[in-house]
Amino acid sequence: MLAMFGTSIEQGLPGLLHIRDRMAAGFPRSPVRIAFTSKIIRRIWQERAVDPDYRKLHPEVPEDILHVQSTREVIRKLQEEGVDSFVVQPVHIAPAGRGGDTGSSGNVTDPARTAGAGLAPGGRIVFGRPALGGYGPASSSADDLAAAAGSLFRDAALARKEGAALFYMGHGNKKHATGKVYCELVAEMRRQYPDITTVISLVEEESSFDETVAELKKQNIEKIVLKPFMIVAGSHVGKDMAGSRPDSLQSRLEAEGFTVVPVLKGLGEEDEFADIFVRHAADAARDAGIDLR
Repeated sequence: MLAMFGTSIEQGLPGLLHIRDRMAAGFPRSPVRIAFTSKIIRRIWQERAVDPDYRKLHPEVPEDILHVQSTREVIRKLQEEGVDSFVVQPVHIAPAGRGGDTGSSGNVTDPARTAGAGLAPGGRIVFGRPALGGYGPASSSADDLAAAAGSLFRDAALARKEGAALFYMGHGNKKHATGKVYCELVAEMRRQYPDITTVISLVEEESSFDETVAELKKQNIEKIVLKPFMIVAGSHVGKDMAGSRPDSLQSRLEAEGFTVVPVLKGLGEEDEFADIFVRHAADAARDAGIDLR
């Protein structure tokens, strides 16, 4: 089960659906299901599902999105089909990513609440790691960070081609500070691509835009490749990153004199990044003795 916060923007779906498709290709004999943890987003799609005008205008939206369910509902449905063991793979960037209807801290990876929602006696439920590392005392691992940075070689190549710095916009989390793991990722990016200046700004956490701009100007950087460090290119990308509003990242950077090349593509649309979740699900299954095939 791919546990995603979800998106209500059609343009954001390719990132999520691509991860689903890569997971299904990796485990062709195991059922793969999507769950959205946001009640609000689930309700939006369920309302669209019964709107004939919407369905006529958007035939590209698949049924498993229009009728998307919560994690609990997916577990119950699969149990009815005879499934008794579950690998839940959070489709999040960092620990304490955007949650929803599971987890006491708003995080899908709370086994007590998720498993308590109808798991049959003797059934098993295990959780994969988010993209940048695991849950628990350690917020990330060196191997996960290295793999994530390695999957972004196309971004580095584009920045190199443009003679630009690579400026990512991440989501972050107001309640659970995730800035440290993003800083570790930036350090790993600079290690793997030393000729590219990589920086990141978070939507929901304190980050010093002025200090970042000062650093870029000190290096005489005039051009920036601006890309979301998010699974989907959803509403944040259209508004906060590359929107026409004066407070969008692109507008602020251009006001500082930079030439900005926006890339409106979520990380989930890239094979190499999507496959991180496939590997993390495989790791969780292997460690629990669950046979994913």
